[in-house]
Amino acid sequence: MLLSMVQASKHSNCELILALDLPTKAEALQCLDDLGDSVRWVKIGLQLFTLCGPELVREIADRGYQIFLDLKLHDIPNTVAKAVESICQLPVDLLTLHASGGAEMLGWAAKARDSENPSLRLLAVTVLTSMDGAGLQSIGVNAAPQEQVERLAALSLEAGIDGLVCSPLELAVLRKRFGPSPLIVTPGIRPTGAAANEQKRIMTPEDARQLGASMIVVGRPILASADPRSAALSIRTTLETETV
Repeated sequence: MLLSMVQASKHSNCELILALDLPTKAEALQCLDDLGDSVRWVKIGLQLFTLCGPELVREIADRGYQIFLDLKLHDIPNTVAKAVESICQLPVDLLTLHASGGAEMLGWAAKARDSENPSLRLLAVTVLTSMDGAGLQSIGVNAAPQEQVERLAALSLEAGIDGLVCSPLELAVLRKRFGPSPLIVTPGIRPTGAAANEQKRIMTPEDARQLGASMIVVGRPILASADPRSAALSIRTTLETETV
């Protein structure tokens, strides 16, 4: 049973990150008005960043939220390093890159971060939670998802990246192999009864926490709730309740 593999992690802290995946700036800010202090972390992804740019990052940070900028950078090493340098000028706490960009790209990103803003933590995205074995095979990767996640995780951590983004189904094996130090952020989180949507590798918040997630990312189960604030607080209560 997966939970038995990481019993030492079951009391670890786990933070909720709101995936602010909304189509307009007005809707995003109204959502934060409604949520208030029920969330501390906000993920800004490609949808809003492409629409609103750095000013939205500053505006949300000015409201007191910590920012997870989920851009999944993936390009030649110099281009990614320059992008990291630019992002270091923003009030961003976490930034994603694609681990499949390779060790050189990841290393250049880490060096750029170290020189510009050492407090920015970099996360390597391993295998997207929308991908399964068939999806990997379709792009020429014959490894099973867990094998590919492990391979990319080792490459990323050796390159100086602070943490990983993976599905919750890989949490146990990553904690067993790499221990408690790496930050591990898990999307694909669905409270009991919530729709999976396009996610293929999912788990409940409480199970992800017990398996050693540092942070979980939740979007639609909060955003689409009739009472988003209560939904967020309910998830946080689950994460903050110790189990024995």
